[in-house]
Formats: sequence, structure tokens, C-alpha cells
Amino acid sequence: MKRILWFVVLILFFNINVALAEEEYTEPLMEKAIVLEAEEAVEVEGLYNDLKMQKVKIKITSGKYKGHTLDIENHLSSNQVYDILVKKGDKIVVMLEEYEDGYEVYVADFQRAHYILYLSILFIGLILVIGKTKGLKAIISLVLTILAILYILLPQILKGVDPVPISILISIGVTIITIFLVAGINYKSISAILGTSAGVIIAGAISYYVGLKIHLTGLSAEEATMLMYIPQEISFNFRNLLFAGIILGALGAVMDVGMSIASAIDEIHNANNNLTRKELFISGMNVGKDIMGTMTNTLILAYTGSSIPLLLLFMAYETSLVKVLNLDVIATEAIRSLSGSIGLVLTIPITALIASILTKSQKSINK
Repeated sequence: MKRILWFVVLILFFNINVALAEEEYTEPLMEKAIVLEAEEAVEVEGLYNDLKMQKVKIKITSGKYKGHTLDIENHLSSNQVYDILVKKGDKIVVMLEEYEDGYEVYVADFQRAHYILYLSILFIGLILVIGKTKGLKAIISLVLTILAILYILLPQILKGVDPVPISILISIGVTIITIFLVAGINYKSISAILGTSAGVIIAGAISYYVGLKIHLTGLSAEEATMLMYIPQEISFNFRNLLFAGIILGALGAVMDVGMSIASAIDEIHNANNNLTRKELFISGMNVGKDIMGTMTNTLILAYTGSSIPLLLLFMAYETSLVKVLNLDVIATEAIRSLSGSIGLVLTIPITALIASILTKSQKSINK
């Protein structure tokens, strides 16, 4: 009986300690600060090898400790990936861990958000100055696109919805809203929407088919692997996540081409409304051929540019071409860029055909 009582007491004691520990733990605060003084980083006895320490004086500029000035130690390693070597005047982000008798502060990162904000303001300002009313409409469509991704696409995927169909629906919805907002509701817009939608679906279908054939995993990116351990414990289809990303990635360029072709045919028809449907189609194709070379380069260079460090690694270690082309990460980027480019190229004749038909139909209806 005594053993049972002792066992119960021990369990209660353990549970109470665990509960108290959970209550005592508080999430660290992330606040802004500015560096008032910063000494040179020096090696300190007692620290691990290759570790240095930098004495820094900071002033917290946000949160409930705003205005507090304090001296802290900034520990550094020999790895540039993790080191945050600060100097006087730097704006930084600090992590505050609160305790009953005070708090401790650590340098977490540099402040970057304000420069992103400045660049965004410049971007919006240029669009408004150059585009005026259409520029304003473009900004509205951009905001709606971002909202659609943040509040429809991503939450649905986190609920376990298949990302491919939802990304296609989002792409078509974004295309409709963007083109109708910028160009109005007319035959030109309808042509651009139909051509763009067809191009994006083709790009997605090609990437899906080829991706299955060459056994792409969708796990070539480190972020995809990290999704396995999120608290929601969702079983993602990583291959479909990859295809959804390809569809969205191709949308911008394909939409640009679709709108350019439809707009060109509309302008040609307005300048000479005696042109036949075939002549309008040929004119649209001629414009598309000029666009095609630069836009396919845009997609290829965009994807290549993000892979420069990886390509340099292959060159530095003289990796064989056979091995490089068969790596999952390289195959993924190749399928991403090539399928997007194919969708873009096929958007040209599709949009030109639809626009020439609808434009001449508009003329006959107006008669």
C-alpha cells in the first residue's frame, strides 16, 4: 500500500512540475533595435573553438521595452551563414527572453522590412505616374492576386486540398480579374483570358505528365522537406505542390503574352477594319513571334538565375553532365522552365486565333 501511495505522489509531483514548466515558458519577443556602439569581434577564452564575441550597445525601438539601452554580447562563429556582425548605426531585430527578474536580449537579424517597404512605394509610385488610371487598376489587381494566394490558395492547401486544381482555379480567377480590371470587359479581354487560361493549363498538363514520367518527387527544395514537420501534421502530395508552383510561376509571363497579342490584334483592327480574319491572325502571329524570343528567355533566365550557386558547385567539382541532368533538383527546374515556355509559346497562336475570330464577330454584330 505504501509503495502505491509513493507511486501516486511521484506521479503528481512530476505532473505539477511539468505544468509549472509549461506555465513559466513564454514565447520570446521579437523587437526592433538600433546599434549605438559596436566593438571588434574578438576571441574569448572559454568559448568553443572558432567562436568570437562582439560587445554591442543597443537601443530597443519597439515594444514594451522601447527606449531601453543596454550592453549585450553578440556571439559569432566562423560560418557566414549564421554570423550577424553588426556595426554602429545598424538597424537590427533582437530576441527578448523574459524572466521573473528581468530579460535577456540577443541579436537575431538585420532589419530588412523597411527597405522592402521603400522599394514597394517606389514601385507603386512609378506604376501610378506612368500608368495613371490603368496603373491604379493594375495595383488593385496585384493586391487582389496577393489576397487570393494568402487567403484562398495557401489556407486550402494547408487544409489538405489537392493543390493542382485549386491553383488552376486561382490562376484563371486572377487572369479574369486582372485583365477585366486593366482592359475592361470587351472582346479583347475575353480573347486574352481564354488564351492565357489555355496556355497555363497546357503548361501545367505538360509538367504534370513529364514529371510523373521522370519520377519528380517535389522534395528538391529544402522548404518542401520542412513541410513534413509542421504542427498541422498534413500529408502533402509534394509532387502536386511542385506542379501547382509551376502553374502559378508560368501565369505572369503567359498572361503578359496573351494580353499583348489580343491588344495588338485589336489595335490593328481599329487601324484597318477591312482586314480579314486570316490577315488579323497572321498579324497577331507576327507580333507573337517578336515577343516569343524575349519572353522565353525571361522564363529560362529567371529560373537559371535562382540556381547560379548550384550551377557553380557543379562546375567547381566538375560533375559529369549525365549526373547533373538526372538530379531531381535540376530536372525540376528544367521541367519548370521548359513547360512554362511551351505554355507561353502555344498561348500566341491560341490567343491570335481567338482574338481574330472575336474581333471580326464584333464587327459583324456592330453592323
